[in-house]
Amino acid sequence: MAKEIELKLKEGDKAPAFTVATSGGGKISLADYLGKNVILYFYPRDDTPGCTKEACAFRDYFADFKKKGTVIFGVSTDNVKSHDKFVEKFKLPFTLLADEDKKIVEAYGVWGEKSFMGRKYMGTNRVTFLIGIDGKIKKIWPTVKPEEHAAEVLAAL
Repeated sequence: MAKEIELKLKEGDKAPAFTVATSGGGKISLADYLGKNVILYFYPRDDTPGCTKEACAFRDYFADFKKKGTVIFGVSTDNVKSHDKFVEKFKLPFTLLADEDKKIVEAYGVWGEKSFMGRKYMGTNRVTFLIGIDGKIKKIWPTVKPEEHAAEVLAAL
């Protein structure tokens, strides 16, 4: 069971700004999306079992999110090349953000100690933020069940 992490951001806070490289070789800034709802979901690694389930669930509900004027960004510390392979393999219709220098995971407070089979290490915690049209955090999901999560986020919209 994933333990709840202590987040430094709260609902109602202004979402930390960023500019970052993306899958497909682009670059985006959060500021470009003022006026839209933004789903920022953080995940540990491209093409691993839980991350794949979560990404595919967001893919399967993508049209519903789009109808609600919402953009989806997956964020991990993987590089653009890794993201491009992941997007292609699973036909992901949304953009992945390559936070290689860990600026975004640290700004959002999702980088931290994790443990797997008794081994402790630093990594990205699976947390999702819903950023409203005003650039403020509307909702935070600090614990996520990968296969059910997209439906849960959609229901909150």
